[in-house]
Amino acid sequence: MTGIKTTGEKKMMFFSGRAHPELAEEVAQQLGVGVVPTKAFDFANGEIYVRYQESARGADCFVIQSHTAPINQWIMEQLIMIDALKRASARSITVIVPFYGYARQDKKHRGREPISARLVADLMKTAGADRILTVDLHTDQIQGFFDGPVDHLFALPLLADYVGQKVDRAKLTVVSPDAGRVRVADRWCDRLGAPLAIVHKRRDKDVANQVTVHEVVGEVKGRVCVLVDDMIDTGGTICAAADALFAHGAEDVIVTATHGVLSGPAADRLKNSRVSEFVFTNTLPTPAELGRDLDKITVLSIAPTIASAVREVFEDGSVTSLFDEQ
Repeated sequence: MTGIKTTGEKKMMFFSGRAHPELAEEVAQQLGVGVVPTKAFDFANGEIYVRYQESARGADCFVIQSHTAPINQWIMEQLIMIDALKRASARSITVIVPFYGYARQDKKHRGREPISARLVADLMKTAGADRILTVDLHTDQIQGFFDGPVDHLFALPLLADYVGQKVDRAKLTVVSPDAGRVRVADRWCDRLGAPLAIVHKRRDKDVANQVTVHEVVGEVKGRVCVLVDDMIDTGGTICAAADALFAHGAEDVIVTATHGVLSGPAADRLKNSRVSEFVFTNTLPTPAELGRDLDKITVLSIAPTIASAVREVFEDGSVTSLFDEQ
């Protein structure tokens, strides 16, 4: 006989950074596990220290960290956490990134620009990640930036079912805020049995977050329009799209997005918008002032979706099967 057989069972360990501990606790509760106690703090000069309070040797480790503000700090912390697990002899390391930082920088629009989404993937691989699990990437091509398995989860079933239960589907129109989201909006149409409209826009390439809306393609007059996007950052694009829909006779507008980044002037724009409801998932923490003061924000939990995917990965199942109905 050659080799040695072991009788031990597989062991899952779940780790969380400090960016969004509430989501980590929800996912852990869904899995029926505890978050591994971790000592993490910043030195006076901003350097990050991480040490786990339990042995990770031989375990299948899952490290969750959502890249919220300050985004560079939390990306760096996650890289350090991955490196610590690699050096602790973890059997495998799956990186859970509910919101993938730098996803908008996925290609070169002009010369002398970086492809930062690829850089983030390279950093994770170098740190020791074996697998990435993420939710609604800005573009599907980012999956190819990582040299290993990428499990791309979708919030569409969660968001679409919520909207479908609230709105008369006979009056519903699904609206893509730009040409780039048409494919996703089309999936919404299939799920809800609704027609599609598109807001045509042009972005000023020299001014960040500056958008001019030109026209609406599709029938929206007298309809309840649901604008679907992957993220809302400053709110300029989506609020301008909503204004265009109202200008074309829309009865009401609901906005849905997986990631509520909500930075800069987003709070004022959402408060002053005629949109009746903004629906997000909790891939990112909602800014305190918005969650407290703006009653037209609804946040749905993505934790059950992430937990189901983690369980499939750990048990060598099929993550794709979770979304087969799409």
